[in-house]
Amino acid sequence: MSQFPKFSSMSTPSKASLFAAIALAGTWVSSASAQARGSAEPPGSSWGLGVGVAAIEKPYRDFDTETIGLPIVSFENRWISTSIPTFDVKLYSGRTLSFRLRARYAGDGYEADDSPFLAGMDERKASLWAGAAVVWKAGFATVTGEFVGDAMGKSKGTRARLQMDRRFAAGKFGFTPRLAAEWVDDKYVDYYYGVRPSEVTTTRAYYAGEATTNIHAGLRVDYTPTQHHTLFLDMGASRFGSTVKDSPLVDKPNQTSIGLGYVYRF
Repeated sequence: MSQFPKFSSMSTPSKASLFAAIALAGTWVSSASAQARGSAEPPGSSWGLGVGVAAIEKPYRDFDTETIGLPIVSFENRWISTSIPTFDVKLYSGRTLSFRLRARYAGDGYEADDSPFLAGMDERKASLWAGAAVVWKAGFATVTGEFVGDAMGKSKGTRARLQMDRRFAAGKFGFTPRLAAEWVDDKYVDYYYGVRPSEVTTTRAYYAGEATTNIHAGLRVDYTPTQHHTLFLDMGASRFGSTVKDSPLVDKPNQTSIGLGYVYRF
């Protein structure tokens, strides 16, 4: 996998990078909230507020890495679990198993001015994805599966994800490795990585996407000096499937991210 992106100076972020950073922040705080509550605790209401900074490197050609600051917000009770940009309604929630309806805003896509190579391309917009999810707190790890479709009709695609993660405690520190596989259909790949006939140039060939599976690995390190305060570092890398890597818009096989943040839990 490629090296993690270096932090650069703050600038006005593109919409694509901002949405991607918000999606990353949702991963941070949802995992941190689950760790704080614990599987054996009775259901109750919990709030989390904080701030984070993220650097995300997308696979598109000549795409600049941007450093973005953003707020972090989460809320959970017996029936609802939300950590922007993910919102879950719990249809059933036991000590180890939870079935949910899920809506999640994903930070996919780009604008033509995000990269010189993308000049002349139509904007590929981020979208709201909706469907079902299941969370299983097994003894060896937390296993999360979801199947969602494009609720806003941007790509008209579907995607399915299976993730495993587990937190290892060491005093006030926690280490949470994660591993996930995400299948995306041909409509998704064609929309975000395809090249339409009207977008073809002498250096950019026509390309029609096909379904593929992407692999993600990451590590979150958290430090909780007191009950309400948590600092964390999160690193992640996604290895794209062959039909994404073969796109003429892509010049690297990975997408990497790194983030720092602070969360206060009420």
